[in-house]
Amino acid sequence: MSGGPIQGGRTSVRIVVVGDRATGKSSLIAAAASETFSREVPPVLPPTRLPADFYPDNVPITIIDTSSSLEYRGRLAEELKRADAVVLTYACDQPTTLNRISSFWIYELRRLEIRVPVVVVGCKLDRRDEEYNLNLVMAPIMRQFREIETCIECSAANLLQIPEVFYFAQKAVLHPTAPLFDQETQALKPRCMRALKRIFVLCDLDMDSALNDDELNEFQVKCFNAPLQPAEIVDVKRVVQDKLPQGVNELGLTLTGFLFLHALFIERGRIETTWTVLRKFGYSDELRLRDDYLSMPLKKAPDQSFQLTSEAVEFLKGVFSTFDDDKDEVLRNTELEDLFSTAPESPWDEAPYKDAVERTPMGGLSLSGFLSEWALMTLLDPVQSLANLIYIGYNCNAASALNVTRRRSIDRKKQQTERSVFQCFVFGPKKAGKSALLMSLLGRPFSDNYVPTASEQYVVNVVDQHAGNKKTLVIREIPEDGVKKLLSNKESLAACDVAIFVYDSSSEYSLRRASELLVDVTKQGEENWF
Repeated sequence: MSGGPIQGGRTSVRIVVVGDRATGKSSLIAAAASETFSREVPPVLPPTRLPADFYPDNVPITIIDTSSSLEYRGRLAEELKRADAVVLTYACDQPTTLNRISSFWIYELRRLEIRVPVVVVGCKLDRRDEEYNLNLVMAPIMRQFREIETCIECSAANLLQIPEVFYFAQKAVLHPTAPLFDQETQALKPRCMRALKRIFVLCDLDMDSALNDDELNEFQVKCFNAPLQPAEIVDVKRVVQDKLPQGVNELGLTLTGFLFLHALFIERGRIETTWTVLRKFGYSDELRLRDDYLSMPLKKAPDQSFQLTSEAVEFLKGVFSTFDDDKDEVLRNTELEDLFSTAPESPWDEAPYKDAVERTPMGGLSLSGFLSEWALMTLLDPVQSLANLIYIGYNCNAASALNVTRRRSIDRKKQQTERSVFQCFVFGPKKAGKSALLMSLLGRPFSDNYVPTASEQYVVNVVDQHAGNKKTLVIREIPEDGVKKLLSNKESLAACDVAIFVYDSSSEYSLRRASELLVDVTKQGEENWF
């Protein structure tokens, strides 16, 4: 499996070269640009450009030379903050400059909060008297400082490994190691494994949990625009089987083998192969689907909302059934984790989704609760909802997954609506029972333990109506301290279908405060939406 890399949409790479005085920074840059060595080089070169065709990725490079003098320190910090990568130099004939890499320069980059790949480069290799093993010297430094991507030694005088310096720096930007691979454990990172699992599932067209020869070939053509020869397919499977017998079975390459193959690419310095695969399937450097995969052509007014289409709902019902292994009509936590194992993470592990739906005593989700979570996510964050639909296997575009409801202002005038999801805002003073009201929608028992609500929270459930109709109700609790902030946005009530004002019937102050909130909210609504 090979082919030309995809560089993730970058149009240029900016590399800043830093290091102690007289370590060969300017000579390194001049030799890379001119492919010759000159003994007469200015102390600091102007910005130097390597054209797009200088390296295979076809991305131009701008190289910034720097001075280590004290008067240049402010300018150095400015340049570093604009860098895509840093080349950090030492002189091979000056051991103290190598020591300064770990005793000063890396800490200086951290102090300036420079979070880009670092390539450590030993210059003046032709001047070094003693031979030593670079890997043995640098291995402990690289273990201590994970921002160091790689290290290399070169000689401008002998034009030795000069192009490689900036190739490795560019490669660290275009095909970064950190998102994919844990250098310490020598293993793929969890999010990378989840992305590759999704790709494997998409390519496993006959859904037999293995990629047969035809599926491997289609994968190769999609990613690299070239088919594999039969002998190459045999070789790929042999490499996997020799190292990991369970990576291949009688049906083809298993998921375990597919993951192993990508770990092997990275270990052998071919990380661009894995990045090419990921980018062909829509992934960004953060291993999330890129914006162009999540285009939302549907525009909406503030008093409109997104809902799942019936097609998307039917897809989700099918997914629920598929992952309900024991067919008890409940998704246990392990089944839910498996369902989202092709997403970067489970979208419902944090607020506002974590405790928003009714669950079984064992923490499981019924189909109603499962669809309610999706309805809430689509209402609050339609882009995330669309992304997660795609992560779990939905293959269609946004228009087939989501629709925009009619404006609420029109619904009110016509006194009818076709919407299936409604949002209720709950206002009231502290200790009025707002949270208890929310919990009642989920069938949770009342608790005497008062826990103040620090931020907004949501609950959602399906509500039965006349003639067997069902609607989804989302209740949003607005803490008393958050009302002023909410109303500071004139569009804040546009998404509200109904408002409830709660007070403690045993407290005169509670009633008075609820009335004040009612006046404030009503005034905002009348001025802007009602």
